[in-house]
Amino acid sequence: MSFPPIDEQLRVIRRGVVDLIGEEELVERLRESAQTGRPLRVKLGIDPSSPDIHVGHTVPLRKLRDFQRLGHRVIVLWGTATAMVGDPTGKNKTRPQLTREQVDANKATYRAQVGAVLDVDAAEQRENSEWFDGMTFMDAVKLSASYTVAQILERDSFLERYRAGQPISIHEFLYPLMQGYDSVELQADVELGGTDQLFNLMVGRELQKQHGQRPQVCITTPIIEGLDGVQKMSKSLGNAIGVSDPPSQMFGKCMSIPDPLMEKYFTFLTDAPEAEVRALLGGHPRTAKVALARSIVTGYHGVAAAEAAVAEFDRMFREGGLPDEIPEVAIPAEELRDGAILLANALAQGGLCGSSSEGRRLLKGGGVRVDGAKVDDERATLGPGSYLLQSGKRKAVRVRIG
Repeated sequence: MSFPPIDEQLRVIRRGVVDLIGEEELVERLRESAQTGRPLRVKLGIDPSSPDIHVGHTVPLRKLRDFQRLGHRVIVLWGTATAMVGDPTGKNKTRPQLTREQVDANKATYRAQVGAVLDVDAAEQRENSEWFDGMTFMDAVKLSASYTVAQILERDSFLERYRAGQPISIHEFLYPLMQGYDSVELQADVELGGTDQLFNLMVGRELQKQHGQRPQVCITTPIIEGLDGVQKMSKSLGNAIGVSDPPSQMFGKCMSIPDPLMEKYFTFLTDAPEAEVRALLGGHPRTAKVALARSIVTGYHGVAAAEAAVAEFDRMFREGGLPDEIPEVAIPAEELRDGAILLANALAQGGLCGSSSEGRRLLKGGGVRVDGAKVDDERATLGPGSYLLQSGKRKAVRVRIG
């Protein structure tokens, strides 16, 4: 098997990467691949911990796709065992444990959404329950002996919780070891993950050494901010662009991306060449944002759907006579109940109607759009985040909640 020149591979691999641990080792393995025709084994673990993914989740997936396009063997490791434990990354409390039934249901929807980015059928797909389900308790004890408590506490999230006196369950300490052991079973040459996964990836290097394997190269990609421009993208925070969002809604959300984030979104969520991105960002912000939104929607829904979304957006905002400058209204977190606010209330506070009851009538009448998508549910709610609300053809406001 032949591969592109090593310099070209490195250019593709380095794009948008935060950490590249073992770069010299990567170069050496790429040389070996060129000489032997053996592709690298490149692993990305995915825990099906919820039913849907957003475009922020696709950043490491796109890097995995880069390796696939370069001719290497990519491995989608479904964390059907680790998802039942729960990765404690970024959490200040123990995650609730999922059942196998919940994990399997989530995996079914995940796979279809992952397929929008990666050629899943051409990838090696594995489940880590293959080896963990067959382990005995004493096998788990042996695995836990691979690391010390002091080493595990080097992970920032554990150390912060320990110092704050917050409880840490023993099973949480096992998660990095489980992820690391996955690399041993798969004999991974490279493992990908977000920057929050670096500790777990490094555990994989150590466990491979202990098992007499060459340690994997560790590559991390950034965790991008959501539409509020502040917090990381999260559906629970209401600042996410969902992979399964309809084209018009996805386009509308992309058009609300804060200007300072456009370069990051171009780099991590599109294949646009760097020179093209620089040229777009050097021009009018609206032109750049339309190009960004078109590119993202095309990636998930195709060219025709993207062009239809552009046309609909133009019709709503240009033919509808809406101004380029749309007023913004902040709704403080104190207004939220159970982490959300009724859309009818947001319409009233945004000045699109006189009261929440009038907002409910607008919704019932079908004249309300949120980020370009029609909403007619009187009970609809909005979580923290940034939204473009429209009532009729000529009234719009951007609300920032929380």
